[in-house]
Amino acid sequence: MTRPHLPADGADTVGAVGEFGVIDRVVARAGTAALADVGPGDDAAVVRTPDGRVVASTDVLVEGRHFRRDWSSAEDVGHKAAAANLADVAAMGAVPTALLVGLACPAGTPTAWLEGVAAGMAAECAPHGAAVVGGDTVASAPDSAAVVLSVTVLGDLQGRTPVTRDGARPGDVVAVAGRLGWSACGWAVLRRGFTSPHAVVTAHRRPSPPYAAGPAAADAGATAMCDVSDGLLADAGHLAEASSVVLDLDRGTLQSFVEPEGPLAQVAAAGGGNALAWVLTGGEDHAILATFPAAADLPAGFVRIGVVEAGPAGVRVDGIPAADVAEGLGEVPGHVHFG
Repeated sequence: MTRPHLPADGADTVGAVGEFGVIDRVVARAGTAALADVGPGDDAAVVRTPDGRVVASTDVLVEGRHFRRDWSSAEDVGHKAAAANLADVAAMGAVPTALLVGLACPAGTPTAWLEGVAAGMAAECAPHGAAVVGGDTVASAPDSAAVVLSVTVLGDLQGRTPVTRDGARPGDVVAVAGRLGWSACGWAVLRRGFTSPHAVVTAHRRPSPPYAAGPAAADAGATAMCDVSDGLLADAGHLAEASSVVLDLDRGTLQSFVEPEGPLAQVAAAGGGNALAWVLTGGEDHAILATFPAAADLPAGFVRIGVVEAGPAGVRVDGIPAADVAEGLGEVPGHVHFG
């Protein structure tokens, strides 16, 4: 199990090493992007775009909001920051090519911790031929002790038509690939001061999005798609709103994501929460949610969880509005960023 990184001595901090010393050490851990003609160290990076179109997305991770250094190692944070962005590219039907990272941190931040973040990001990106190709570092406000990471990802569609959120039509089926509820369960475990079951704690520290599912869904004719970052009900709501349709989800199928002997059931049985609530409202697993024509063959890894119907835009579970279902479980439908 990874261990949270403990503060280093005062001689090995961002303030002591200096901006360019930090950059040199972080770049040494960044890896190499297969499509980068110019990487870190210049005024800007140059990344080839074989498709002729660039898919781009940005996520911001704030210490205390998205990660805690006493819960996660530096490498964990790097993996998580990269995964959140790579999943956005996959959810468009594309593959990642490069990342740009903006960092704000206190002068007392251990430089070795930032190297660990860079190593984690490089490891998450390497299987895709992607890497960090540039970015910026700044000192955070004097009264702030939090680290902030802003990550922008670039991707390539490889000739595919991008799959957006607004293409779902009545009669389509709703399907999902990847885990649901594991990160939320892991958060609940950590919040109670435990680190077991290891599987869900790791899922919170280092999400495992089904990256290949996005391009596979696009190739299979997916009509709409997004990743599940804020919770299934919330993100299904975003897709329903964009497509002006109703997504009616099957509670029995979603209940099956709680394996009787699996870690979600174990934690819930120990009094740590409601397993179905994690599946429906927990975010940060970055599963891929998509709709397909009824006659389409679902790609490997996708599970049918509902149907698309006509009506005022929204999400239902067995015909019951999502908000009512979440309230019955003692939850809100998903993560509220300014709530």
